[in-house]
Amino acid sequence: MNISWLEWKNTPWGKATQAQWRYALRNAIAMCLALGIAFLLDLDAPYWAMTSAAVVSFPTIGGVISKSIGRILGSLLGALASMLIAGTCLNDPWLFTFAIAGWLSLCTYVSNHYQNNVSYAFALAGYTAAIITFSLTDSTDSLQVFNTTQARVCEVVTGIICGAVMMMILPSTSDGSTLLDSLKKMHNRLLEHAESLWQAEITPQVRTSHEGIISQILTMNVLRIQAVWSHYRLRRRNNILNYMLHQQLRLTSVISGIRRLMINWPDRPENLSEVLHRLLAELGKPDTNKYRLAKILQEIYPTDKSDFRHHTVWLRLRHFCWLYLQSSRWLLRLEASAPDSDLQPPKVKSIAQHTDSIEAAYNALRTFLCIVIGCAYWINTQWDAGASALTLTAISCVLYSATASPINSVMTLIKAIVLLSIVCYMVKFGLMIQINDFWVFCAFLLPVLLTMQMLKLQHPRYASLWGQLIVFMGSFLTITNPPDYDFSSYINDDFGKLAGVILAGAAFQILRPSSDKVKSRRIIRALRRDFMGQLSQKPSQTESYFESMVYHRINQLTQSKDEQVRIWVLRWGVVLLNCSHVVWQLRGWEIRSDPLVVVREVCIRCLKGIMTEKGVQQRSLEVALEELLKMSTVLSRHHDASARELAGLIWRLYCSLSQLQQASSGMPGTLSEQTKPV
Repeated sequence: MNISWLEWKNTPWGKATQAQWRYALRNAIAMCLALGIAFLLDLDAPYWAMTSAAVVSFPTIGGVISKSIGRILGSLLGALASMLIAGTCLNDPWLFTFAIAGWLSLCTYVSNHYQNNVSYAFALAGYTAAIITFSLTDSTDSLQVFNTTQARVCEVVTGIICGAVMMMILPSTSDGSTLLDSLKKMHNRLLEHAESLWQAEITPQVRTSHEGIISQILTMNVLRIQAVWSHYRLRRRNNILNYMLHQQLRLTSVISGIRRLMINWPDRPENLSEVLHRLLAELGKPDTNKYRLAKILQEIYPTDKSDFRHHTVWLRLRHFCWLYLQSSRWLLRLEASAPDSDLQPPKVKSIAQHTDSIEAAYNALRTFLCIVIGCAYWINTQWDAGASALTLTAISCVLYSATASPINSVMTLIKAIVLLSIVCYMVKFGLMIQINDFWVFCAFLLPVLLTMQMLKLQHPRYASLWGQLIVFMGSFLTITNPPDYDFSSYINDDFGKLAGVILAGAAFQILRPSSDKVKSRRIIRALRRDFMGQLSQKPSQTESYFESMVYHRINQLTQSKDEQVRIWVLRWGVVLLNCSHVVWQLRGWEIRSDPLVVVREVCIRCLKGIMTEKGVQQRSLEVALEELLKMSTVLSRHHDASARELAGLIWRLYCSLSQLQQASSGMPGTLSEQTKPV
């Protein structure tokens, strides 16, 4: 018989790394500590403190701080709402139903409309109010409403404080080091990305690589927020970090724009590939400078002044080199600067974030209807476990509405509830009923929590299931003060929790989230709407803000399994972004020659004529492309250098718009409105 799994090296404890041991010990001790302090404070439901400590467990200091602040603010807001709703509406069940359903739908909408701490705080505010108010339906004393509310808030704060204390005792790796390492890795990866894209070959790997670069840069924005919370030095450097992320997005755009030029450049020099390879290799050296880069660029400098294509590509390559070199220097300054040094990069806004208001309102409607239906059943049947059922329904509707696959999340929660119902029943009525000392129970609980935390880290495929088991374990053990061992009530509550999650799952199945095709239509329309704003004389969005908004919208569907949807959202985003960069450069281009100014205005009006928020007029697009190519060819023969420069800008616009001709093939359900005349 093979019993190798019993060997120490094959157990969860033996396989755990030092970082995993630290993480598991920190969170397990924090949960037990929160439970013990809640008993010392004589709180009536100490398991909420334990749950709170589990929820704020995060591998980084900044994550714990930001999540804790969001949880405290959300709990306070939810407690205030619960006192108002319970204090004014409990006498009328239907008034109470619509009040709590309205509050939960409002929190769902705000949680879906915003991100990071705001989203988390309003999600907490929603289901905190549900937890408190649903447990007070039999209350007739306003003092009891206040006591229950303040007890829940105290338990939540206790868990958060214990998590913070353990983070100070057993700290994790620095958020700042993680962010700086990520910035440097991305900085180097951009060179690899450029080398792959500038081959001018059309392969699926190009799209996947571009999506991956965008996703990783936007993920680093989340790391930036966490790093800012973790240390004062990083808070003082927030402007530099934000500027660096914008620079990396701009480099991504420049790489993509050069690719479009390469594809539309028929007479490329024979030595171009070899020079590009040496140029990127030189950029990767830490001691490179403009002189060494200029010597390499000189090898492909255009000798024919009328060759506007060659001249434009050369200028864009030089722009990329100078931009990359500037980013390298800022990275070195960021890493070597003293905490009190004054470094001021150009001011830019924070990375823009896309919000789908229609989807948020749809999710809010689902939450409202689900809570009303559940409360109606509760009112008519007077089910004892109605409070438990509606609490889990509210938690599921609010939390999972923002996930990419709510049905999968609900199914994971159902599995966790079934497992916890069986295991916690045996623990509660087989072990806990015989224990009179809290520390004896902790001696049992701590190793269990420690093992569960390690299994969550060592099995990423089941990490969400283990996370649900850890978070909801306290609720199913119902560790109350004083202890309660009512068997029938316990079983009824467990069935109620399961029924509540099933109700939420049915709501997600009937009122399904919008499909990826529907979302892509809304995203593409929003992209076009914002681009039309870029064409106005005074755009409401800056160039960098529009750029980050486009990339954030592209990133919304990178996890979609519909490849056509991802392709078209990425294509529209890249086309409009390349066009916007040309428009901003045309807007900043100044010349005293009136005829050339007229040509510039014609180019901008050309974009307004072929594109609207609803789509592209294909016939107008073809005419405009012919005119743009003709103008660039004529201007390239002009004696004025400014005219030849304008010819290059017009050719860049032509290269960007030419990609829209591929839309004529159409894509079912998405591109019909884009290929027909508006």
